[in-house]
Amino acid sequence: MRPVRRRTPSVLAGALAAGVALTLIVGATPATAAPVTTAATETATTEDADAPAAVTVGAIDLDGPRISPVTVTVENTGTTKLQRLEVSLRGPLGWSVYPATVEVPGSLKPGQETTTTFDVRVPEPTDDFRLRTFTATATYRAQGTTGEVTGSRTQHTGTAYPSLAEAYDNVGVTDDANPTVGDFDGGGNSYSAQALAEAGVEPGTALSAFGASLTWPDVPVGTPNNVAGGRTIAVDASGERLVFLGAATGFGAGTVTVTYADGAVSRLPLGFPNWCCADPNEHGAVPVIQTHYRNTPNGPANHGIAYRVYANAVPLDPTRTVAYVTLPSSTHLHVFDFAVVS
Repeated sequence: MRPVRRRTPSVLAGALAAGVALTLIVGATPATAAPVTTAATETATTEDADAPAAVTVGAIDLDGPRISPVTVTVENTGTTKLQRLEVSLRGPLGWSVYPATVEVPGSLKPGQETTTTFDVRVPEPTDDFRLRTFTATATYRAQGTTGEVTGSRTQHTGTAYPSLAEAYDNVGVTDDANPTVGDFDGGGNSYSAQALAEAGVEPGTALSAFGASLTWPDVPVGTPNNVAGGRTIAVDASGERLVFLGAATGFGAGTVTVTYADGAVSRLPLGFPNWCCADPNEHGAVPVIQTHYRNTPNGPANHGIAYRVYANAVPLDPTRTVAYVTLPSSTHLHVFDFAVVS
């Protein structure tokens, strides 16, 4: 039977501009387990695969500030009619959506679909790369019981850095004779270039961990050589895991977001031990570099204390291509390099 389409008009004026590709948000997965992801298709995700309905969120124009109409389509995929159908849409935190809920008149027979329209107030865009998720919920009654099904769309704003090196924003290594240019921990302290050299590590040194080929940042001593918090890096690679080289200053744990080329998204926990005086295997990390003193604003100090750099890994879906990696937002978690292991 040919589907019957019903549409409710937009509340505010404006035409829907072309959106970007559909992506799907999936739940966080422990670093010790294979990631659970859902293929990005032109149909929405559902909390219940056996639900008698499917929800699809249309493309959204995120070039704010503007009011962007957003369509939500509900299709009856079951064998009985849906009654008392109500549709709502939730946007990113702080974004307003109108109306809050749309009541669909009548009932929706098997094979039919209905489309409602919401207006989203899109704010001024930011320069940094951000994922924006919109989740639609449809509630209904079928055969005397109440049900609910959701669908989501995720689009991005901003631009990703083409490489980790172009995102460096922290000076983590200094020369013993010029330590004041560094500030790895927020207190003006840093790794010593001379102590690193004694450990066999200089700019461009090849390292390995978790099967990954890593590189110590090949930049001059005393210049930014790591990322401390929240940058998104463009990637074009497939593999079984993503390996990071880094260290923490204080509590260094957060969430790394992997966005695949087909639009699927995984959010995974990542952490490093403190750069000194901590269990070197905390968060599942392994030590890769160990020096025996550090630089302070007054020069070399804390001789005999181990200052380390670690590696840690998160799993990937090997059937997909990684498009973007968004580092944890914590400024206490520093990343010197990362690599995809195939």
